[in-house]
Amino acid sequence: MQLEFHQVDAFSDRPFSGNPAMVYRLDTWLDDELMQKIAAEHNLAETAFLVREGAVWHIRWFTPTTEVPLCGHATLASAYVLFEIYKEPVERLDFICKSGPLSVSREGKRLWLDFPAIVPTDVGVTLDVERALGVKAVDVLGSKELFVVLESEQAVLDCQPDMVALAKLPWPGAIVTAKGNTHDFVSRYFAPAIGINEDPVTGSTHCSLIPYWSERLSKSSLTAYQCSARGGELFCQLEGDRVSIGGNATLFASGKLMLG
Repeated sequence: MQLEFHQVDAFSDRPFSGNPAMVYRLDTWLDDELMQKIAAEHNLAETAFLVREGAVWHIRWFTPTTEVPLCGHATLASAYVLFEIYKEPVERLDFICKSGPLSVSREGKRLWLDFPAIVPTDVGVTLDVERALGVKAVDVLGSKELFVVLESEQAVLDCQPDMVALAKLPWPGAIVTAKGNTHDFVSRYFAPAIGINEDPVTGSTHCSLIPYWSERLSKSSLTAYQCSARGGELFCQLEGDRVSIGGNATLFASGKLMLG
């Protein structure tokens, strides 16, 4: 069996930046164990698998170690592949996943994710969190992820977590964020508990980042930068209980998986 794959750098208009994701468009589902093995072999933050079900695409995402319920950059990459490689003749793609309905629209070269807004709630600063992240926190909140606000963009850049300690906290990952210097806000995302020490650019964390910074900055349209080593720019809009997350994507590689 041979399967086509496409590697896309999401949230970037050039190669070697943004967040790489592997995309497989399947006719029928593979066994879960096989999809997990494929994701582990590619060893990227996320490998996405897609199967058309009627008018929508069922999408699933796997890190090298586990399946996750929501992923932004690999959804952006998947939409790019469907639009550009497989020439889907529409301007909006609808997806279903474990987190509910999603969609991706295209406006020129920019793709827009339509995701649920997830408002973080106060947890309170704790020594365990500060020790694990190696930072002084301004505020600590929680949603599906640990959400830590720092005093400055430089503090976000300087963050050097203890990955072993971080993996022991009761969240799959940790967002660190601050008001930006040239963007409205910046962030980084660490998730050693699910096999990702640092994710280069994370669309799904912006489901929480957008409502938080929209309230703090009193604006619904924002620009964001995830300041990992690769880095990526995101265009953000709060729309009630949904968020729109815009970005570019670049095809990096295509090939075939040989399974005998």
